Amino acid sequence: MMFTLTEVASLNDIQPTYRILKPWWDVFMDYLGLVMLMLAIFAMTMQITKDQVACLPCLEESEDAAGAKPNSFPQQNTQEATSSAAPGGPVVTTIPLVTKDLPDEAVHEIHVTHQHTSVSDKYSNQPQPTGVRTNLDYQQYIFINQICYHVALPWYSKYFPYLTLIHTLVLMVSSNFWFKYPKTSSKIEHFVSILGRCFESPWTTKALSETACEDSEENKQRMTGTSSAPNQVSQEGKDDGTNVNSSTPMLGVKFSADKPIAEVPSSMTILDKKDGEQAKALFEKVRKFRAHVEDSDFIYKLYVAQTIVKTVKFILILSYTSTFLAKINFKHDCEPDIKQLTGYRKFFCTHNMAFMLNKLLISYMALILIYGMACLYSLFWVFRRPLKEYSFEKVREESSFSDIPDVKNDFAFLLHMVDQYDQLYSKRFGVFLSEVSENKLREISLNHEWTFEKLRQLVTRNAQDQQELHLFMLSGLPNAVFDLTDLEVLKLELIPEVRFSAKVSQMTSLQELHLCHCPAKVEQTGFAFLRDHLRCLHVKFTDVAEIPAWVYLLRSLRELNLIGNLSSENNKMIGLESMRDLRHLKTLCLKSNLTKMPTNITELSPHLIKLVVHNDGTKLVVLNSLKKMTSLIELELHTCELERIPHAIFSLTNLQELDLKSNNIRTIEEIISFQHLKRLTCLKLWHNKIITIPSSIGQVKSLESLHLSHNKLECLPPALFTLPKLRHLDVGHNSITVLPPDVGLLHNLQHLAINSNKLEVLPKPLFRCTKLKVLCLGNNALTVLPEAVGQLVQLSQLELRGNCLDRLPAQLGNCRLLRKNGLVVEDHLFDALPVEVKESISQESNASFSSGL
Repeated sequence: MMFTLTEVASLNDIQPTYRILKPWWDVFMDYLGLVMLMLAIFAMTMQITKDQVACLPCLEESEDAAGAKPNSFPQQNTQEATSSAAPGGPVVTTIPLVTKDLPDEAVHEIHVTHQHTSVSDKYSNQPQPTGVRTNLDYQQYIFINQICYHVALPWYSKYFPYLTLIHTLVLMVSSNFWFKYPKTSSKIEHFVSILGRCFESPWTTKALSETACEDSEENKQRMTGTSSAPNQVSQEGKDDGTNVNSSTPMLGVKFSADKPIAEVPSSMTILDKKDGEQAKALFEKVRKFRAHVEDSDFIYKLYVAQTIVKTVKFILILSYTSTFLAKINFKHDCEPDIKQLTGYRKFFCTHNMAFMLNKLLISYMALILIYGMACLYSLFWVFRRPLKEYSFEKVREESSFSDIPDVKNDFAFLLHMVDQYDQLYSKRFGVFLSEVSENKLREISLNHEWTFEKLRQLVTRNAQDQQELHLFMLSGLPNAVFDLTDLEVLKLELIPEVRFSAKVSQMTSLQELHLCHCPAKVEQTGFAFLRDHLRCLHVKFTDVAEIPAWVYLLRSLRELNLIGNLSSENNKMIGLESMRDLRHLKTLCLKSNLTKMPTNITELSPHLIKLVVHNDGTKLVVLNSLKKMTSLIELELHTCELERIPHAIFSLTNLQELDLKSNNIRTIEEIISFQHLKRLTCLKLWHNKIITIPSSIGQVKSLESLHLSHNKLECLPPALFTLPKLRHLDVGHNSITVLPPDVGLLHNLQHLAINSNKLEVLPKPLFRCTKLKVLCLGNNALTVLPEAVGQLVQLSQLELRGNCLDRLPAQLGNCRLLRKNGLVVEDHLFDALPVEVKESISQESNASFSSGL
């Protein structure tokens, strides 16, 4: 044979890890396949070594033949028989062979030696042999046996072992084809690998142990409780639940007062860091594998197909094998066409393996019948219930992980197969499908990594000299954060699961909270603390649904910043109707893409004093809601694609500061209407496309600060310099060529920025503005800085870089508040100043600064 029994049996072998996917009937059929394989190989061995027939000629036809001799041969091409005998020795007889159709050199003689028996008295009394003498030699018998083996025996008697081997191999391949097929083997291998890791993961044991602890704690409390206690607890729980639902309906967390939560022992919360990382990797692998496998049901269909193939094969084998069972006989009649060679037409033959083959065939049919019953049961199991759906309902009832989802398609089928091996595998696997379990793992790992000492090192001081902590891209909020009782500003960014527990009430200094793409939930006690203590909240989001619902219930909030998609189609979903509870809100900042001003913000009109809208280039069309915001003091409308000053603004009688930065305003003829806003002190029209300033600007007498930088101005009207209260004037980054002498009329001017223009000369009246502290003249075409600059005794910042100056006047030394860091000029010009002037400007003493003040 070309292969051994071990090699053939390997076709039925699979990886040991795959056995968890083989139900009992598949295992049983594998063993039946091995038995049938051994039977086939045994039958083949017997047939090769011992299978033969024995044939004798039938003499009836010879007796009827007239003058025919049984041992006569054709006389052509033969040689005469000769006999010779030695004296007293055996007689040697030469029998001629038929030499027809043979070459002359192939003709040979067969010497048959007979012991000559003397006719003596010793042997004369012995009986003579009886029977039919055929006169056929040994070679002729061998020839006849071979001919009759192929002619007289039924084909099934000769090829039964080979058919059995082929059928058995087909059944073996069909049983394990889904483990070998490339499109399914990769998924199965991945599934078995993940399942084994989940089964052996320490996190699985810990999660199930926690569930057992909770169940035992509940049972203990249930057994030790008195008959009156349940009624009391139930009544209190009902009352508490009513209060919770009525006071905090949108906290995002359900509270249960009638079900006590058992605390897990501290030893249970300890998980090795390496085990924790492996468990987190398993959660990710399970999530990706589920998404990949649930898309199709190919594994299920392939298993059904191979089961049907085995069943059809069983029926086919049983149907045709049973018909051949009666044809395996011991006796056979053989009529080969060899009379010209033997002298006989018909032979009587016996098949010496018939009895053995008959028994082997009966055994094989019995095995096939049992195999078929297993196939039929397999089909019954496959179609008895939907295997493309798998429910973890039992696991959810037995554990605390009530969020384990049901699965479908190939994922469900594989879990059904595993259940036939051991249901504990699916139970442990379900732990890694639960988000609650994953969150618990993250919490344990997070708290283990982010200790109080580590967080304390990250606390910094911000520009407002407040203690600030910024946490970025963590899996959750560490519990140690709540121990930072001195923290004032907490910034959380890209944290997928933020939960404020009752421990947040320890952070008595917390006033400002930033949530940047952080869906946050808060417990009842924690919410009560935030509601009464939080002053400033920043929420950055992608979708409006990410805004925590409890944000609109923070009644002590002073400032709210919402940054994200708040388009007009989603205005009804913003939840602004709940802003009426923000009764102390003073500042509202909306950085979004609004096309109209939300009408619900008018509910804030009694107390809102600052409204900021940064629209990121989306045109803000409807602003009628602004008319009702009569309490507004500051209004910012940035990047709203406004082409004119909105008329709704002129109704804001309490407005003090208006900022219309980065719009598309070209003309400001409506500026005369600002004269009705008696409290307007600051007007910012920078980063627009304004070409001219109308003379009506002089009617806005209350203006103290005017920003017109980054426009297209070429000249300044004289009326601009008639504003008696103007202290800050910024007209930088324009195309102004001349600064009118009327600028000297601005006696209260303290800040003048006219940098990045086309000035060539400074008017002398400019230096009558003796209250100037900041003068920005950089990037112009100035060739001379007048000596009158020394009259600006309060000047503390002077920008001259980017001009065509040859020197600086020595009178700069009279500007006693000017320091080197406030003088922006080329180094060679500063070096050309007199030594005493350079020393005066370079000194860092605060004495002169104080005396100047």
